[in-house]
Amino acid sequence: MARSSVRGSAPEVEDATSTTTADQDASEDGHDGGDGDSGAGGGGNRRRRRRVLRWSATVLSLVILGGAGAGYLYYEHLNANIKSEDLNLGDAKDRAAETKANAAGQKALNILLIGSDARDTAENQKLGGARDTFGGTPLADVQMLLHVSADRSNMSVVSMPRDTLLDIPKCTDPDDGTVYAARTRAMTNESLGRGGPGCTVATWEKLTDIHIDHFMMIDFAGVVSMADAIGGVPVCVDANVYSHTSDGKGSGLKLEEGTHDIKGRQALQWLRTRYGFEDDTDLARAKAQHMYMNSMVRQLRSEAKLSNPNALRKLAEAATEAITVDDGLDSIKKMYDLANELQKVPTERITMTTMPNRYVGSRVEPTEDAAKLFRLVREDIALDGKDTEKAAPSASPSPTATDPAAPDGEIAVQVHNSTYTDALGAARGRATAVKQLLAGKGFARAVADTSPATAEDRTVIRYPSADLQGDAQRVAKVLGIPASQVTRSTDVSGVTLFVGADWRSGSAYRPAAEETDDRTPESAQTMNASDTSQCMHVDPDYTW
Repeated sequence: MARSSVRGSAPEVEDATSTTTADQDASEDGHDGGDGDSGAGGGGNRRRRRRVLRWSATVLSLVILGGAGAGYLYYEHLNANIKSEDLNLGDAKDRAAETKANAAGQKALNILLIGSDARDTAENQKLGGARDTFGGTPLADVQMLLHVSADRSNMSVVSMPRDTLLDIPKCTDPDDGTVYAARTRAMTNESLGRGGPGCTVATWEKLTDIHIDHFMMIDFAGVVSMADAIGGVPVCVDANVYSHTSDGKGSGLKLEEGTHDIKGRQALQWLRTRYGFEDDTDLARAKAQHMYMNSMVRQLRSEAKLSNPNALRKLAEAATEAITVDDGLDSIKKMYDLANELQKVPTERITMTTMPNRYVGSRVEPTEDAAKLFRLVREDIALDGKDTEKAAPSASPSPTATDPAAPDGEIAVQVHNSTYTDALGAARGRATAVKQLLAGKGFARAVADTSPATAEDRTVIRYPSADLQGDAQRVAKVLGIPASQVTRSTDVSGVTLFVGADWRSGSAYRPAAEETDDRTPESAQTMNASDTSQCMHVDPDYTW
């Protein structure tokens, strides 16, 4: 499944004397060979300084090793370190449509960051504990979607708790052909063991309808080596904390109250701590992870320590050995291209969030706010609320379909009466009336759902998979329903029209003139990367 790759050509050596920030996101956000415009600008000296940022570890290593010949060998060595796997192991029908470019030809980037709990080596076993799990099926215990806006003005990160219950699509292992049947109400972290990280990507796409361009995966040992290479990252706790229980649970993190620089194994402990932070849940752990990532961004962007050739070489070695990427990031050049895109985003425009959720027993599931958060990401709307203008009118939760619509007469549409309100009740016969309206427009396979009326404030069309997206959009177009009211949902088995309270009568649908609420839900627990006041609250039961 994982395979090393030696690809690309050696970079042109320009200079190696300036401080670099191009690698700063390499350890923390994910890396992508994006196609967005680099936007040169400024005078000749400024352009030269920007070019000097390029190739960071690789270029400086040429100086260390002395000469272009040795540098090329080192470049090949780094390429050989990189492990890559297939991006998406799901069926085409479960995949999201590719992201469309904006008017300027720029595309947003979506990178899934995965933390594996694999205990497949002695080092990972020692770091991860739980001896009885050595060599077992790995779990994707950390999952973060990194979204970089098309114009590179802002970045949003959405964490999904590892115990989120959702539908995992069918996945096929590309190495041995093993087919893993689709599962319902399964924990999201189980997706990694169903063929590899490509199944985790497929799971995210099925849930969110967001096209994912790349993934990056790291294990316990990788976190430690990367944290050592980066150096100390300051974190804060509001009381003494020791993450340890009487029955042996906990990360082992032990810190005094205040701010501390952590690296290596201690950084891994911080990132894994559940018992001891706030309410001892995965939600608190995600918050601590966000704090670490934010602090690391600030640290790397404010200090010149990575201009040190030895430090850069160490970081390059650690990064290429620690991570597994998709085939689109399988060379130093491709990884640099992504780093170059990421470093364009100002620190103050980086927003961390957690997927809104509610408890179902000891697990969680996405809420309506989660659907809204995913829509904002799909539409490339900044989660910090600082977009200078509204998203383009063409943007919608249901991007242009890659699978064309079938002829009208062949599109199966179920029409459901959702006109119920507490004040007016349900408008009787609406499903039948709208079904007849569709039939009159050539939709011979439209049927009325005779089940009791439900409540929808506005009329919506839902479809279950990408292969029916074009059909759903065609129905919407014929009826005059806005594209923003066509959404993908696993709650339906086919194209389903829910006639809402905004269409209780008449044959012409008139959409409400009200503006869409594009504010980030409060339940997403936003955290800005430039906020230096962040400090983890310690559960009093874990103080010392």
